[in-house]
Amino acid sequence: MVQNKSTVITVSQLNFYIKSLFDSDENLSYIFLSGEISNFTNHYRTGHLYMTLKDEKASVKAVMFRSSAARLKFIPENGMRVIVRGRVSVFERDGQYQVYIDDMQPDGAGALTIAFEQLKAKLQKQGLFDLDIKRPIPKFPQKIGVITSPTGAAIQDIRNIIFRRCPSTEIILYPVLVQGDGAAPQIAEAIDYFNETNSADVLIVGRGGGSAEDLWAFNEEIVAYAIYRSHIPVISAVGHETDFTISDFVADLRAPTPSAAAELAVPDKAELLDRLDYLSHHCVQAMSDILSRRRTELEYVTSSPYLKNPLLLIRQKQIYFDSVTAKIHNAVKFSVAEEKMKFAKTTATLDTLSPFKVLARGYSMVTDKDGKIIASSENLKKDDIVNIKFSKGNAECVVLSSEE
Repeated sequence: MVQNKSTVITVSQLNFYIKSLFDSDENLSYIFLSGEISNFTNHYRTGHLYMTLKDEKASVKAVMFRSSAARLKFIPENGMRVIVRGRVSVFERDGQYQVYIDDMQPDGAGALTIAFEQLKAKLQKQGLFDLDIKRPIPKFPQKIGVITSPTGAAIQDIRNIIFRRCPSTEIILYPVLVQGDGAAPQIAEAIDYFNETNSADVLIVGRGGGSAEDLWAFNEEIVAYAIYRSHIPVISAVGHETDFTISDFVADLRAPTPSAAAELAVPDKAELLDRLDYLSHHCVQAMSDILSRRRTELEYVTSSPYLKNPLLLIRQKQIYFDSVTAKIHNAVKFSVAEEKMKFAKTTATLDTLSPFKVLARGYSMVTDKDGKIIASSENLKKDDIVNIKFSKGNAECVVLSSEE
């Protein structure tokens, strides 16, 4: 832009000119910048990420467009220290310069480590790791679904161990990619397939060892949710003993290696046979002990004198019966005699109190026509008819007069 001092330009022209200066500067077209994220905004509808990068003395606006943000293995957060790669340019509308980020890495811990911890915390909060939702592994599975690479060492180890431990168990392989961009969707699809067809009693999901990047498919959210919604128990067997993935936390059982998963999935035929021999011996011994006790009891019973001479028991019972009968007879006889004495005593008392005894001594008893005793002349008037009872006989009389 070549102009003299008197030329008037617009704001748009000024911003365009400044932007062209930034864009033509090779030092600003490819830079690495370290700073701390603040004012982070995730435009979920567009997929663009907006933020401010700052240090102790200054700050600069930054944006990461969706095409670049989709490659991130972690979710940026406020307060996170990062190293970004990108370019510096001017946003013409606002006349503000900012950093356009093409790539971002955590400054310190690796991106995969941060992504792992972020997803682990998210799923744990949602309850995917809860112990009370873990399904028990069946003790004697008929069919085992194996989700792994068909060419890896994992499937060979699993086959060899299951065939050695329990050759009658059927192995159903669902071949999938175990690393790379398409691996996680394939693993999730395989888990869903076994559940939709109900074609296995237990699932082994895993692969052999590798780097964190190689094992990353088993840290994907889509695989975690597929394991979580599976009604078939899942054994996670990813990498070596020291490797942990999100699948290990969601699965019903974690095996340190694919070989260990095979051992956990099926019983050992040799151990079962040993156990069967032990139980068989124990049963025989138990039956022998029972028969011995019953034989002793039978000998005791058969040696009883009552079994040899049944009449002996009858005689003893008859003697006992006679004794009890005699006791009852004596008790009844004594009771009757006692009651007779009580009756005689009561009769004598009643006889002494009887009004007829009084009459026998010359007294009489006067009653009215209704049989009511007249004890006083107050109850009589002239011409009343009364009945006089003597010791022997009665007399009906008419009252001529009465006096008190």
